[in-house]
Amino acid sequence: MIDPVEFPELQALLWNRDVARLIPANEAFALYERNWRFVDQTRLTTREKLLIQNSPGNSVTVSF
Repeated sequence: MIDPVEFPELQALLWNRDVARLIPANEAFALYERNWRFVDQTRLTTREKLLIQNSPGNSVTVSF
């Protein structure tokens, strides 16, 4: 489970949800992938970049 509070850009993608709620990893990765155009890559923390890079569904569309 992923805590969105620990990842600023994921938290921003969850603007219409309760960010205090843990979400499954596959849901977090799907959110990054579907909404990558809205992610401010300059705001990604090192930890958040690692989370994205190590995602099982990491694709070419989500690259730095």
